[in-house]
Amino acid sequence: MRTIDIASPDSPLEWTGIADIEQTRTGHRLSRLPAWARAQTDSIPLPVVASMPSGCRLRFTSDTRTIVLEAQLIANRIGDQPMLPVVFELVVDGEIVASHAATNYHVIHVPDPTKPDVVVIPGAPETIVFDSLPAGSKSIELWFAPNAGIEVRGLSIDDGATLASAPVDPRPRWIHYGSSISHCLEAEHPHGVWPVVAASLAGVNVRNLGLGGQCHLDQFLARIIRDSDADMVSMKVGINVVNLDSMRDRAFLPALHGFLDTVREGKPEVPIVVVSPIFCPAHEDVPGPSLRGADGFHSRERPAFLSSGALTLVRIRELISGAVAQRRASGDANLHYLDGLELFGAGDVADMPDLLHPNRAGYRRMGERFHRSVFIDGPFARVVPR
Repeated sequence: MRTIDIASPDSPLEWTGIADIEQTRTGHRLSRLPAWARAQTDSIPLPVVASMPSGCRLRFTSDTRTIVLEAQLIANRIGDQPMLPVVFELVVDGEIVASHAATNYHVIHVPDPTKPDVVVIPGAPETIVFDSLPAGSKSIELWFAPNAGIEVRGLSIDDGATLASAPVDPRPRWIHYGSSISHCLEAEHPHGVWPVVAASLAGVNVRNLGLGGQCHLDQFLARIIRDSDADMVSMKVGINVVNLDSMRDRAFLPALHGFLDTVREGKPEVPIVVVSPIFCPAHEDVPGPSLRGADGFHSRERPAFLSSGALTLVRIRELISGAVAQRRASGDANLHYLDGLELFGAGDVADMPDLLHPNRAGYRRMGERFHRSVFIDGPFARVVPR
């Protein structure tokens, strides 16, 4: 097998959705956020979820019949729940031809979901093999598991095989920003992530900035979106603000306006859709923070004097829809609002096992509904060729 230098500046490999490849002692760690952005917060979970490459893929052209990826994976487990599948998928000439379910990984285990204790269980590296590929030159995309951090230890193709850049992707470019409900750890495979579902149906090129637990209107995310190539932008915001009780009425609205102002500095005419939170029974009328119990996420009533200005999902939706209406009235006709309940409402709660995150079927439905509401009948329709 021929080993490929994945970090060479002359490499034809295209790391779509990956913003940073950091050399380590044993390999290269991937991240969806650049190092300068990760340095602007002391959040411990942020670099972890950014290292989970939801929506990311490695693109190249080759006549190889075999691809081998050596990787150290880092997965998560809560309580005694079974491990979520850690699945990679291979796309050849636009079609999914194979998948690989990993069996080796480090595990970050939270034994008791009601307590903050964490146990790290070391695991062996994983060898991901895709063989018996079609003969001849072909466009190859290796899609990474959305729910495991990855350090690439090696990439190999057949001895004597050609290696060239992938064809330029001519499709419209869409950036989506959101929380764990856009990250989709529960999707079970790369093409089950709901923004990927919607992008596949619409025929667009998606970059997923769904970051589990970390959607707090951080200004570095606004600058990343501002400075990135995109024909369309969407942002599904609000649930993490309630989950962590990280903002009150006073802070949320200026933060939302500031985020949009920053994006508009670099994208004055690009259509932007702001999506409010989907249904979450614990926080429709009760503020956060969210508490994890044996039966899922729940809230706790607080004395009235501690709840002044605290945000519920009902209030968050009012604030978001009002901000979008205000900005449209001031002349931003390319800014649009989508009620998250249209993507996943109270009638869908059977597909929300932990009462916060949809399951595989729920994410699929969200992607299909977003496609219909935004790409077919909504503001992205004029960007997407028919």
